[in-house]
Amino acid sequence: MAKLAYKRGDATAPEEDGPKVIVHICNDIGRWGKGFVMALSRRWSAPASEYRRWHHSKNGFKLGNIQIVKVEDDLWVANMIAQKGVGRRNGNVPIRYTALEEALRKVAAFAQAHKAHVVMPKIGCGLAGGKWGKVCEIVQDELVAKGLDVTVYSLK
Repeated sequence: MAKLAYKRGDATAPEEDGPKVIVHICNDIGRWGKGFVMALSRRWSAPASEYRRWHHSKNGFKLGNIQIVKVEDDLWVANMIAQKGVGRRNGNVPIRYTALEEALRKVAAFAQAHKAHVVMPKIGCGLAGGKWGKVCEIVQDELVAKGLDVTVYSLK
């Protein structure tokens, strides 16, 4: 049975055995430069460069879509577009939960095909302004309920 686990550590250096996909939320305006993306960029250049290339191409660059970037053997980063712009506007946070659901469905298909463990920080709960309770429900429904093990890493 699949499970959701919590672990102290760095989500960019997952300790699980076998294939893994690191998931995180990106905005829909092509900005990369704050939050978890900085940890990704310190480890690999490909997730940022591929995200920027995707944004410039406009080919499928929209809320709910994902981009899978291979960073090592049996390790991928999923750039998920689930944030509308950046920053709060009129009290509204940028996370879009329906886009997150759609993106995680796509991640699930990829992870199932590659028999990959899904790894993440508490996605959508930093700069995107989301609530972990809601995000966790979505993770349970779109990943764990589909038989995928998920580990949520926290530095604290």
